Amino acid sequence: MIKILFVCHGNICRSTMAESVMTYLVSKRHLSDRFRIASAATSREEIGNSPHYGTAGKLRAVGIPVVPHRAVQMTKQDYEAYDYLIGMDDANIRNMTRIAGGDPEHKIHKLLEYAGSSRAIADPWYTGDFDATYDDIMEGCEALMDFLMRSQA
Repeated sequence: MIKILFVCHGNICRSTMAESVMTYLVSKRHLSDRFRIASAATSREEIGNSPHYGTAGKLRAVGIPVVPHRAVQMTKQDYEAYDYLIGMDDANIRNMTRIAGGDPEHKIHKLLEYAGSSRAIADPWYTGDFDATYDDIMEGCEALMDFLMRSQA
């Protein structure tokens, strides 16, 4: 089983969007039984809140089901529980590494690294641009899926 945790600051915009997109991509390939996909926050600000209405609206507009979710905070135990811990920007990566107590197994990565980019995925909480965030997340998730399929072959 491939276990992936997507992480952003509050777990209501980017990471929940990535969780829904990746769940959709895995389902389209009939591989749901081979994956465990979840998301979390580095902060406590939004704990218990559902996905942002902009995230839910964008996913509905493109025909991707929104995974039922309430924001949770990443824990040190998540580092052992997941194979891949995927952040959206450099601040997420720093905070994830701090929460995990380091990254000795090199499990922590930025999502767009899989697409060959060091770019961050902009936080639509601040930008208001859920379209650009979706495009970047889809690019990153498709590249991550390709990477995983190659590495499992």
